[in-house]
Amino acid sequence: MTTKTAVEVDRSHDLSQPLEVLGRDETMKANSDQLRGTIDISLIDEITAAVAEDDTKLMKFFGIYQQDDRDIRDERRRQKLEPAYSFMARLRIPGGVCTTDQWLKIDETAREHCGETMRLTTRQTFQFHYILKHDLRPVLRKMRDVLLDTKGACGDGTRGVMSSVNPTLSKLHAEVYDLAVRTSEHALHRTRAYDEIFLGEERKPVDGPEEPFYGKQYMPRKFKIGFAIPPSNDIDVYSQDLGFIAITRNGELQGFNVAIGGGLGRTDRAPETYPRLASVIGFITVDQLFDTIDAVMSVQRDYGDRVNRAHARFKYTVDDKGVPWIKAEVERRLGAKLGRARKYTFTSNGDQLGWVTGEDGREHCTLFIENGRISNTPERPMMDGLRAIAEAHTGTFRMTPNQSLIISEVEPGDRPKIEALLQEYGLEPSTRAQSSALRLNSMACVALPTCGLAMAESERYLPELITKIEGLLATHGLTEEPITIRMTGCPNGCARPYIAEIALTGRAPGKYNLYLGGGFHGQRLNKMLLENVGEPQILEALDDALGRYAAEREPGERFGDFAIRAGIVPEVTEGRFFND
Repeated sequence: MTTKTAVEVDRSHDLSQPLEVLGRDETMKANSDQLRGTIDISLIDEITAAVAEDDTKLMKFFGIYQQDDRDIRDERRRQKLEPAYSFMARLRIPGGVCTTDQWLKIDETAREHCGETMRLTTRQTFQFHYILKHDLRPVLRKMRDVLLDTKGACGDGTRGVMSSVNPTLSKLHAEVYDLAVRTSEHALHRTRAYDEIFLGEERKPVDGPEEPFYGKQYMPRKFKIGFAIPPSNDIDVYSQDLGFIAITRNGELQGFNVAIGGGLGRTDRAPETYPRLASVIGFITVDQLFDTIDAVMSVQRDYGDRVNRAHARFKYTVDDKGVPWIKAEVERRLGAKLGRARKYTFTSNGDQLGWVTGEDGREHCTLFIENGRISNTPERPMMDGLRAIAEAHTGTFRMTPNQSLIISEVEPGDRPKIEALLQEYGLEPSTRAQSSALRLNSMACVALPTCGLAMAESERYLPELITKIEGLLATHGLTEEPITIRMTGCPNGCARPYIAEIALTGRAPGKYNLYLGGGFHGQRLNKMLLENVGEPQILEALDDALGRYAAEREPGERFGDFAIRAGIVPEVTEGRFFND
């Protein structure tokens, strides 16, 4: 679909902002017939394995990315063939809770259509890779059969809603999880395009606007919402556009502190783009939740940058307008003042591996899934093992924000059966005892070969690099010291690297920026130590920093805190950070 006519955005409600001509993507959205575009035609075009350019952007609103196998891109170019196109589809699973029936259908689909692999993401859901164009409809219809979809998993709207995973707090977790599910439904776009194009439903007339909240242009960019339950900051709440921090009294949910303007993406060689941690602006009661979501999102909808997409995230709107202005506008739209933010404490953002017992007596087993990748190998048939567990399990599965997996709600009498299957397939938590605490606190994005933005390896390289860093940790007696490390193949920050104690973001094949000094609880941005360096320089710098940490740290001091106190990197002070 080629758009020829520019569309203007009306700023008349704000006299300081005149009418502006929208950017190209905004014009495309406005003229897309509520995201329909020409997707249906692209899907039946047999001349190419790809879809039309504008349709690739519209399909992101339905959680679908067009990709190609970059490992063979050059060879196909030499053979004068188009790239080996396929598609990634990301499911919408708010809070990361999945039934056993859903797991089995996901497993079946991955084996049949998706290269016999599936991946847990950092937003508590699944991604399918390697789906061919003609398989998209069958895949999404299989998901419909178990009440799953991919709506809103990408695009300029609300992404998958996150919720803290703390299975020991069964009642509180269930209450917050329910609110996360309701938030996902509340903030989801209303267009029927997905159902018509992919599920074969007939288009029906609607009374009034098809999108009463989003209009024809939707949000300026993606908008992420998450719920954290202290003392765990597993969702990295300060990285969310809109974060809700649960406030409790005697185990009862009182309401939420509201955090706005987080976001970790940046663009290489574009200093005007930057990561920012969210600002806590006040407290709301539970019954104010959905009105607050509408108020905050509508401020970004109306004032976000629709001309320059690189400047369109909510964090830039917050910084351009200022936190006090944004807060006042939210309160005006809410029709009430926010309460004073209440005290809370975060003590971790990782996962408690192994077995724990919840308040209700049911048991939960958390498995470390390195970088979220689930597949079979000769040494460890993980995919087969988890399918066998799903066939025997009567509870649920929970995906964590750290790409781990919880076999959840196990009745005490069923634990021996689950333990036997874990042992049979080499999945029992005890088999990870040889891993360093660093590896157990690691995350990587997919990067090569499928991500079109990747400049360097990430998922395929981080395990190898950690093995080498583990040698340094052993030398300095730090093998059991929990340190967060995260890697991405580009500066976009999908694995939330900019709040890790050690982070690497790809710049070119084999080259990375090295960052140190993030907060262990996700409360502080890190700082770049080295730019565009390879493995030898990375290991040399880490050897020096870890050696100093082992010799000079104070009791209980985290590595990120030490890196700042010792002057290895300076603390971020330019205001683009959490300011509770």
